[in-house]
Amino acid sequence: MDPDTMGDGSGDIYWRRRMSVLVAVLVVVAVVAWACSSGGSGPQRPSSTQSSASVTPTAADPLLAGLHTMTVSTATPSPTPSAGKATTAALPPQRPGDPCSEGDLVLSMQSKQDVYAPGVQPNFLISLVNTGPVMCSADVGPRSMEVRITSGEDRIWSNSDCVSGEATELRQLQRGVPFVRSLDWDRRRSSSDCRTSPPAALPGTYVAVARMGSLKSPMGVFHLR
Repeated sequence: MDPDTMGDGSGDIYWRRRMSVLVAVLVVVAVVAWACSSGGSGPQRPSSTQSSASVTPTAADPLLAGLHTMTVSTATPSPTPSAGKATTAALPPQRPGDPCSEGDLVLSMQSKQDVYAPGVQPNFLISLVNTGPVMCSADVGPRSMEVRITSGEDRIWSNSDCVSGEATELRQLQRGVPFVRSLDWDRRRSSSDCRTSPPAALPGTYVAVARMGSLKSPMGVFHLR
């Protein structure tokens, strides 16, 4: 029936019925929505509890635990440098006059000439320099500081052969102040058997080197005429 054709009383009844139907439909929709939400939330509550509980092991994840361990281990060696410094500081300083360390000594030698005419004795200057922090003592005697002359593989002469008198000669070496010694060679061979009449060296090319313990000077090449 068309509502426009109804009277005032019939129109009110008609709209009330429509409103009731609409309210009923809304109630049904609300009930269905509530059922769905309650049904989904029912099983989800325990899972939410589990998920919240699972957050705790996540903090102890092996990867995160490994990163934490690495951070701790990196910080652990930090005291090592201070320990090293303490060890270094505990070492006593070298006292003036103590024997020189070979690592603090520089040995060198120089020939006065490159070519020596017949009858002229070759002359060499040997220098020893202390580069250490304090004054030290060294044995510069012929048994400790040797000058050796060779020609190829042939050992010609050494000032350590047939040493007479004191073989030890202690000298105090100030830092940076060279000890210098001049040495002449009589142009004769030498040997450990100390022959009374050693033969003279022949004209040719010779090499001279100064030695002191494990120290060795650069080679000096010269010629005899």
